[in-house]
This record gives sequence, C-alpha cells and structure tokens, in this order.
Amino acid sequence: MAVTCTGCDRVLNAAISGEVDHHGARTIMEELSRQIDLALPRQLNLDLGGVTFMDSSGIAVLLRAYRRLGELGGSVRVCNVPPQAGKVLRAAGIDKLMRFE
Repeated sequence: MAVTCTGCDRVLNAAISGEVDHHGARTIMEELSRQIDLALPRQLNLDLGGVTFMDSSGIAVLLRAYRRLGELGGSVRVCNVPPQAGKVLRAAGIDKLMRFE
C-alpha cells in the first residue's frame, strides 16, 4: 500500500493504493497526517482508485482525515472509489460526511 501526495494552493491530492486493512492503515494514517500538517489544506482530495481491498480500518483512515480537515476549516472529497471499498464506506455512512464522486 502506498500514499502519493501532490498539491498546491491549499489543495492536497492523496492517491491511496493497495490494501487498506488493519496491517496498513496505520502507515496510511501517519503519512496522510504528515502531509496534511505540511500543506494545511482547505481541500483534501482522496483518490481511492488504486485500492484493491478495504476493511473497517479504511473507515478510520477517512474519518481521521475528515476530522483533521475539519480542524483546518476544510473539506474532504473522495473519488474513484472501487466497488468493494464503496460498500464498506457507504455501509458506515461515510458518504454522508464527505463528498463522493
């Protein structure tokens, strides 16, 4: 699993790939937190197009990012959600908190 971040003008784009499970979620959360603290974005765009599997740990990753962006007065947009990850996230109601595209 990997997190690749790019951005400018207080917009942070983070592409997550691989399995987002209890083994890798901590690493993803740490990298996202580090990048958010560096960029202090008003908008976080999470691209899940490369995610091959997600369990409830993925919910924690997105919620942590959402909470941190809320502290900064920003918002989170989630895009390219694979069907399996979408089921997990929608079952938890994450799509009610963040904009899914």
